[in-house]
Amino acid sequence: MGLDFAYTKLDRVKHLFHKATFYKQPLLIILFLCLIGHLILFCPYSLAESVSAPENSSPEKYMVQGMGSFQKGAFEQAVIYFQEASRLYEKEGKHSKQSEVLSLLYQAHQSIGQYNEALKNLKLALTLAEKSGDKMRIASVFSDLGNLYIATGPSDKAYQYLNEGLVIARGLGNANLSATILNNLGNLFTTQKKYSEAIDAYTQGVILAEKSGNHSLVVRTLANAAMAYMQSGQYQESKAMLERALDQIRELDHSHDKAYGLINIGLAYHQLCHHLPEYSNTLLLLSSQAFNEASTVAEAIGDFRALSYAFGYLGKLSENEHQHKKALELTRRAVFSAQQVNAPESLYLWQWQTGRLLKVLWKIDDAILAYRHAINTLQSLRHEMSICYGSVRSTFRESMEPVYFEFVDLLLQRAASMQNREEYEPYLIEAREAIELLKVVELRDYFQDDCIDATRSRITKLDIVSKTAIVIYPIVFPDRTELLVSFPTGLKRFSVRVSADTLTQEIKNFRQKLEKRTTREYLPLAQKLYDLLIRPFEPDLKSLSTDTLVFVPDGPLRTIPMAALHDGNQFLIDKYAIAITPGLNLSDPRPITRDSVRVLIAGLTDSVQGFPPIPSVKIEVQSIHDLYGGKILFNQNFLSSSLENELKDEQFTIVHIASHGQFTSDVKKTFLLTFDDRLTIDQLDQYVGLFKFREDPLELLLISA
Repeated sequence: MGLDFAYTKLDRVKHLFHKATFYKQPLLIILFLCLIGHLILFCPYSLAESVSAPENSSPEKYMVQGMGSFQKGAFEQAVIYFQEASRLYEKEGKHSKQSEVLSLLYQAHQSIGQYNEALKNLKLALTLAEKSGDKMRIASVFSDLGNLYIATGPSDKAYQYLNEGLVIARGLGNANLSATILNNLGNLFTTQKKYSEAIDAYTQGVILAEKSGNHSLVVRTLANAAMAYMQSGQYQESKAMLERALDQIRELDHSHDKAYGLINIGLAYHQLCHHLPEYSNTLLLLSSQAFNEASTVAEAIGDFRALSYAFGYLGKLSENEHQHKKALELTRRAVFSAQQVNAPESLYLWQWQTGRLLKVLWKIDDAILAYRHAINTLQSLRHEMSICYGSVRSTFRESMEPVYFEFVDLLLQRAASMQNREEYEPYLIEAREAIELLKVVELRDYFQDDCIDATRSRITKLDIVSKTAIVIYPIVFPDRTELLVSFPTGLKRFSVRVSADTLTQEIKNFRQKLEKRTTREYLPLAQKLYDLLIRPFEPDLKSLSTDTLVFVPDGPLRTIPMAALHDGNQFLIDKYAIAITPGLNLSDPRPITRDSVRVLIAGLTDSVQGFPPIPSVKIEVQSIHDLYGGKILFNQNFLSSSLENELKDEQFTIVHIASHGQFTSDVKKTFLLTFDDRLTIDQLDQYVGLFKFREDPLELLLISA
């Protein structure tokens, strides 16, 4: 879940990474950043005024209409109103007022995932606030900038802006603004797992919010403190904070932020059940009550986004209680509400939930359809998945994987119930394509580059290009491993009764033994893995004139050389050429014309920058040069600038780099070692990008270490 009481789209996208308390992983619940609180604090137009907005085309009219739209969760419409208000204030030369509306526009843009636009508006708001000399506005914009940088990173910028804003707010003696910023600082500390600092910030924030009479902010900060206590293992303190928050939120008027506050309190109570089992029944009842109250508020104010969450989580509670028909009814209401306002960030959750419920009710075809809808909705969220609070971006795979794998599992079950190839093969193909989608999103998320999609649209699949290559596509489930094997006659499925945990352990043992170069202790493990991964379809292989096996490994299978598998007499590489590809849709299988190959070979054997020497690189570089010729950059000649210059001046077909490298879950910390520098993936992308607009593109980049 997200971290904002106002529940922006950014926060709703947090479902992609944590799936609330209900889905397999611990909850990092909404920590109520106080976006709406800020909106009410710094906009002088009450929601009551929206009913009788002035008829003339004044900026105030658009401000009121924008506020009304925002409170109903109609963020796209709010953007239109706030933009018009900003234009009119600019025309009138009212810079302070324009700065105010730009802050509201930032919030609306952030709510629909438009982070670049949000930042652009805040920068202009800051310029205007500084121009007018309004210190309160400056501190407010600093708070917003800190809030945005919590979302997008880096966290040090978030802290800088929040701290500077707090200094100004305290200097002005503004308790309200100080409390708002302290709440945001608490959220920042919570994302960094600095729970004691977070609790201290929240405690100060509650005192100041109570002093200023901002009861909505008090509720948000109490709820945030409850989550910080829960995350730090102080469960009784968390329960006490939630009780205070629930008592006070019930006293508030119906509003957007009350609806989401109740939803998040409900989620927090459900999370607390796992830690305080002696209060389980009471906490579950409170959770259900909070969701029901949220639905009442959402219906009263016409907020379909909030309504979708309230119904959806009530459905999940019923699912947990095995009341599947009731759960399905509530979940369908959640789907309908999300569709009313085009809210894919909640819609996919309830489509997924619908699929699970239909599966339990043995409506398999309907369940498959629901999962299809969920996958399609997730694909529409791809631009928002790479930006989220804290450091959870790298956990996208494990968070989203269940949706895809549950769908694939259903497809394979359906295929297993059929006898004719014409009937079952489409399900096998769809299963493979679903895993391909997951791989693509994973790479896009890692590199933060949508060009992967453009590449996929131009590729012909390997199993279509080559009729002599057999493609082996392993899919590792918790209870078994499925092998989808592409033969000339079509796709076949082989199910192996080895669990993910068992297979992972076998692979780890194999890799450890394989790295002991002086022994052959790896051989029994190589034979065991051969029996698991090759033996099931070996009879089919023997009846074909196959020369190449192409593996599309996933998970732990990526860490071992498939060529080293052993049948008891010989290695797999002795029988077939072995190829590895990250995905059928992620590489172009067309052959390179050898006659026109132009090769650049870069290598490093010397010990530089604290890295040990790699003596074998010299043989590697010379062997490639003997085969293909080309230009060599070696040791002191292998400089970052030299590599860039060569790629600028020459049109190479193949670039081969043999050096040390570091590959981490953060692409910004991934690099290749040159003699004088560390070549980041971003730099390498720029160098390779020089070929994008040339007649002869770079065909192959090899990184060897």
